[in-house]
Amino acid sequence: MIDHTGVVVSDFELSQRFYRLALAPLGYQLLMALSAAETGHTDVAGFGEPPKPDFWISRGIANFPAVHVAFRANSRAAVDAFYRAALAAGGTDNGAPGLRPHYHADYYGAFVLDPDGHNIEAVCHTRP
Repeated sequence: MIDHTGVVVSDFELSQRFYRLALAPLGYQLLMALSAAETGHTDVAGFGEPPKPDFWISRGIANFPAVHVAFRANSRAAVDAFYRAALAAGGTDNGAPGLRPHYHADYYGAFVLDPDGHNIEAVCHTRP
């Protein structure tokens, strides 16, 4: 089981806003923000469902090649809401919400590129 993961972003403030808005429909919140003075390295922000962050962004030179991160959604409606919120927050469409039966019959996902081109997905694996 993965405890936490993250991506490096080139515009920390822009990406912090993007993830705060895009992940809200999935129940994620900005739970922790630490400055470079606190970490001894760089600014970081942790998102997750309370009380623990499990997705982190950090200020720096964005990962290359870009990273793919998929967030589990509890419903197809949550996938749809993620997609709309991510686009409204400045993301770029990389695959509208819909079934992806080549993965499995109930794979319902949506894909958006974040400001650095990371492929961010919300996916629901259950039938409606």
